[in-house]
Amino acid sequence: MAVLGLSLVGSPYRSQAVTLNTALNEQVVMVPVVSGGDNVQLETTIFTPPGPGPFPLVVMNHGKALGDPHNQGRDRFVVISREFVKRGYAVVVPMRKGFAESTGEYVEHGCDMIGNGQTQADDLQGVLEYLRTQPWVDKDRIIVAGQSYGGLATIAFGTRSIPGVKGLINFAGGLKMHGAGCDWQDSLVKAFNDFGAKTTLPSIWFYGQNDQHFGPELAARLRDAYVSAGGHAKLVAYGAFKNDAHGMAGSRDGVQIWWPETEKFLKELGMPTEEVVALSDEPQVAATNYASLDNVDAVPYLRDRGRQQYKEFLSKPLPRAFALSSSGAWSWAEDGDDPPSQVLADCQKTSQAPCKLYAVDNAVVWNSDK
Repeated sequence: MAVLGLSLVGSPYRSQAVTLNTALNEQVVMVPVVSGGDNVQLETTIFTPPGPGPFPLVVMNHGKALGDPHNQGRDRFVVISREFVKRGYAVVVPMRKGFAESTGEYVEHGCDMIGNGQTQADDLQGVLEYLRTQPWVDKDRIIVAGQSYGGLATIAFGTRSIPGVKGLINFAGGLKMHGAGCDWQDSLVKAFNDFGAKTTLPSIWFYGQNDQHFGPELAARLRDAYVSAGGHAKLVAYGAFKNDAHGMAGSRDGVQIWWPETEKFLKELGMPTEEVVALSDEPQVAATNYASLDNVDAVPYLRDRGRQQYKEFLSKPLPRAFALSSSGAWSWAEDGDDPPSQVLADCQKTSQAPCKLYAVDNAVVWNSDK
C-alpha cells in the first residue's frame, strides 16, 4: 500500500469505526483548503494503486441529498474508483464545504445555477491546488468528474484554468430545486450556456432515459446550450437503467454503459486505459455453510417484520446485502457503491449490539461463531 501519511495531511479523521477498502488502499483524511476566502478542512476519501506514484488523478465530486448537508454520509464512489485504480489512477473524493464532516457551511444561491456551480467549484479548485503539491499526484494528467450536483460543479470548474487538467466527465450533472418556486430547469440551461462559453476542456456526459432528476429533453437542452456557446461535449444519451438512471454511476451494472465511452474519451486525451492492477468487483466476504440463501427461517434474531424484509431482500437484483444484530435490528440494501458497508452502517444506527453481515449477493456469509 502506498503510505501517504503525514505528507498528505496532518492526521486522518475517523468519525466512527469504518471498514476501509484495503484492496483500493482507501484512506480518509481532512484536506486543508482555501475556498471562497475561507480556510476549511474537507473530509476526503483517497484510493490509490500500489506503490508511491506519481499516479494520474481522478477527482470525483458528489451530489446533494435532501436535508442538512452535514448529515450526508461520506461519498466513496467505490464502483467508479475501482475502475480507475485498476488502470493505475489515484481517485480522490472530497466532501465539499458543509457536507458530511467537512468544516464550513454549505452555501446555496437559490435558483442561480451559475452561482451554485461556481461556489461548489471553489472547493474543487482548492482541493486541486492542494493535490498538485503532493508527490504521489501526476500533475500533468488529471481528470475531473462528478455526479448530479457534483456534475454541475465539474462543468462549472471547467471554466477555470488549472494546469494538468485534461478533461471532464459529467454523470447526470445538475441541481434539482424542490419547492423553490423558480424555473430551475431554464436556470440550468442558462448556466451551462455560460460555462460552455468559458471553457476549452473536452467533456463527456452521461444522462439516461429514465433519470428522475434530469430527463432526456433537459439533458439535450443542456448539451445544446453548452455546445452552442463554444463548449466541447459528447452527450451519451443511453436508455433506461433500473428504476432510475440517476444512480447509474454508482452501480456495478452501470460500468458497461459508462466505461466503453469513457475509455474512448481517455484515449483521445492521451490518458491511460489499460488495466495494470488486478482487482475484483466481487464482495470481499466469504460464503459460509450456515444455511441456504432462501431459508428464511434459518436467519437468526429476526422478528416477523424482519423476516418479511429478508424475503423482500431476496427479490432484489445484485449487488445487495443484508445485515442484522442479536438485538433484532436489520438492514438491507441493493445496488449503490458498496451495499455491505451501507447495510452495516444503517443497521448499527438502531442497534446496541454489533451488526454483522448475513448475506451478500447470492451467498450467506453469516458465521455464528463470531
